[in-house]
Amino acid sequence: MSSESIDRPVEAISPDRYQQVALEIEAAVGATIVGQREAVRGVLLCLLCGGHALLEGVPGLGKTTMARAFADGLALEQRRIQFTPDLMPADITGTMVLSQEEGRAAELRFQPGPLFANLVVADEINRAAPRTQSALLEAMQERTVTVGTVTHLLPQPFTVVATQNPVEMRGTHPLPEAELDRFLLKLLFDFPGEAELTETVARTTGEPPAPVAPVADAATLRAMIALGRTVPAAAHVLGWASRLVLALQPDRPESTELARRWVQLGPSPRGAQALALAGRVTALLEGRANLAFDDLRAVALPALRHRLVLTFEAEREGVTAEALIADALERVPAEP
Repeated sequence: MSSESIDRPVEAISPDRYQQVALEIEAAVGATIVGQREAVRGVLLCLLCGGHALLEGVPGLGKTTMARAFADGLALEQRRIQFTPDLMPADITGTMVLSQEEGRAAELRFQPGPLFANLVVADEINRAAPRTQSALLEAMQERTVTVGTVTHLLPQPFTVVATQNPVEMRGTHPLPEAELDRFLLKLLFDFPGEAELTETVARTTGEPPAPVAPVADAATLRAMIALGRTVPAAAHVLGWASRLVLALQPDRPESTELARRWVQLGPSPRGAQALALAGRVTALLEGRANLAFDDLRAVALPALRHRLVLTFEAEREGVTAEALIADALERVPAEP
């Protein structure tokens, strides 16, 4: 395995400092994005968990701008990949090139692709062909890229923020369930109301806005990710997360009536992991010292909505994943 991108040991950060830095980052990004507060908080959670975010919304709502604002606020190395049908796997992972220096014999050398960054913006990810989409799987899950017989470590932290348009289907390839499952959260961008739209137009048609000033750096973010995983979680709270995931399976004794009727494939165990991890970070952001039921409820929709595969009948009847999750949240008891 290549020794590239091996980082220094992580220094500890206190919970108070964690909350202060995180809220400063959120405020700095929120000042550049009109509205979309839930999406801002969601991307922040993904970064603090060391996970990946899938942003869905029609063009022009600020998805890419938000991702870049987070990269600026954290002084992260960032890359943007515009996914197109002719994009090849080597275009994002990198490839071997023939290199020759003066006085030396020619040799093959690895040329890293745009995945070698702290924050990768994958614009219109569903426009890429399946073979290129699959090239992301190893990077997102293992934080490595294998080219030939050599595995290269990616920089840490490493987060993919992908965007997709839910309306336009021509020339797109829907993400397979295995890839969707690698995204910690799926965040929806709503079309703004009159006041927010007017504010957006005013900001973007006048003087160019100032870039987001750095609040922290990659080393600080690594320390914050490490702290998030140490938040205590009681067994009965984690058990509730597991029961919620089981309630959304179509063929379990614990399944809700709506899940049995409308769900074809329920969340994988990564759904429960996403609940617990994003919930822990939510607890820290709210100044709590342990994981609570409210933290799990706060992240349930973005953590689970993309992990539900509904039946054809559900889509025909207009049943949504959000409605099924909301129903399960009401029906799953706090105690077994």
